[in-house]
Parts: sequence; structure tokens; C-alpha cells
Amino acid sequence: MAQFIKIYPQNPSEKEIARVVKVLKDGGLVIYPTDTVYGLGCDITNTKALERIAKIKGIKLDKANFSFVCHDLSNISDYVKQIDTSTFKLLKRTLPGPYTFILPGNNNLPKEFKKKTTVGIRVPDNAIALEIVKLLGNPIVSTSIYDDDDVIEYTTDPELIFEKWQNLVDVVIDGGYGDNHASTIIDLSDGEPVVIREGKGPIDFL
Repeated sequence: MAQFIKIYPQNPSEKEIARVVKVLKDGGLVIYPTDTVYGLGCDITNTKALERIAKIKGIKLDKANFSFVCHDLSNISDYVKQIDTSTFKLLKRTLPGPYTFILPGNNNLPKEFKKKTTVGIRVPDNAIALEIVKLLGNPIVSTSIYDDDDVIEYTTDPELIFEKWQNLVDVVIDGGYGDNHASTIIDLSDGEPVVIREGKGPIDFL
């Protein structure tokens, strides 16, 4: 059964963040808060953990469109091809924030994602998520947790999330109520921004 760990987003406990990071390094799966919906994540370098997430989502790992949750823009450049000035300015203006940007991947992508030409990058405006990634030292691969209810797309209550997911993951973080609007997805892989999904992040700057 999963651990249920309370972490306050205003001032995340270093001790609790370290507990979560140890689980990730050991190949565990973690449900954690972001600036949008709660996400399911694992260490990008752990093949078994990646396969567990793909199995939960019912997809083959090489077909999965997971996001990479990074700590900052320098983190992003480890996995994407060199980006032009206008793209960099756009990222700098909007991140951290409720956006997923699709960018051309480079040769540093983990072997499980080598076939992919693009990668979705997230830098959420949430101190818990950012502190986890910072201490881990590399991105976490992440996907939103959907609800089975036809009316509610995303569960926002961490206690209800724990009830549903406690036997599938290793940690559920209670970081307060989540949002029920997913991130806005913007494709920058061809240079010009293309909105794939309009979510929480406004697009009036495009």
C-alpha cells in the first residue's frame, strides 16, 4: 500500500521531499500536485518504473506521450535540440506555469524514448513538484491522472486520489486540493506555436 505524505506547497518540508525522492530513486511511482491537475510520475532514468506507468495507462511504453517535468529551463536543454531565441523567450515568459510545450527531442532522450522526434516539457508553478525534481537531479516522466467518472475529468481531492490509487503507486502526496483544468499544450516543434489543447494556461500572448 502507498504512503500518504502531507507536504505544504508554501514551504515544502525538505525531509518529506527527500522521502519522496528516495522512493523515486528506488523505482517507485509517485502521485504529486502540480499547478494544474495531480500527476503520476517516476524517475526518467528508471526503465521498470516507466514500464509500470505505461502498464497502468494501458499503452506500450514507446507509444506513450508522457511529459518530462523539469526544474527549470537549463533542465529542458538537456533533452531538446537547440532552440531559437523567440522560442526561448516564449518559454522564459510562461514557465514555470500551466503549460506543456512540445519541442524537438535530442540524442540525450532515455532509450525508451529514442524513437520519438518530439518531447513534451513541463515546468509547473508548484514548489512541491519543483523541489522533488531539483533534489532528484533529473526530470520525472509524468502523466495526468484521469477520473473514471464521465462528469469529473480529474479528481482534485488527494484523499480520494489515495483511496483509488493506493494499491497502484508507492506514494500519494497530499499537497492540498488540485485543479481540474489540465495544462495548455503548445507545439513548438516546427518553430511556429500551435495550440494542441487549451487548458489552464491562457494563450492570449501568442
